[in-house]
Amino acid sequence: MTKVLIVSDSHGLTTELEMIKQRHYVDAMIHCGDSELGMDDKEMAGFYTVMGNCDVDNRYPKEQTLTVNDLKFLIVHGHLHQVKRNLLHVAYRAEELGAQIICFGHTHIAVAEQQGNQLLINPGSIRLPRGRKEKTYAIMEWDVKEEIRVQFYTVDGEQLKDSSYTASLS
Repeated sequence: MTKVLIVSDSHGLTTELEMIKQRHYVDAMIHCGDSELGMDDKEMAGFYTVMGNCDVDNRYPKEQTLTVNDLKFLIVHGHLHQVKRNLLHVAYRAEELGAQIICFGHTHIAVAEQQGNQLLINPGSIRLPRGRKEKTYAIMEWDVKEEIRVQFYTVDGEQLKDSSYTASLS
């Protein structure tokens, strides 16, 4: 089973990031920006991350691609792709890069949805959630691309039973 941890919009939190990292054994960790931490800060060690609109360390890339077990990820914060309006721009960018999985933040709204042959995941925010009271992050897991599961967790590690999502990318 391949697992990827996805977090976003931690806005300066350090202890919580360390706890989340230690809680899960995963194949990759993604931070979708607005960590408000420096690239060299120990809490960011191990994360594939991007620059958010509140980040000041300009060494973070604006976008990043990553391939994990034959699935290609596009990682963006989303402010440069107008994700608060719609997901069309970021979906087109992923298509240009050949990415099937799109990880983004910026809206602070935890959501996973499939559009065609793409899976879009926003893990929400572990500091300032919108649309629900729980502060969230996500774990994506799969054995085969035909059955990908995204599960959301609270910052305290509680699995949110009402918000799992299953997708199939063939």
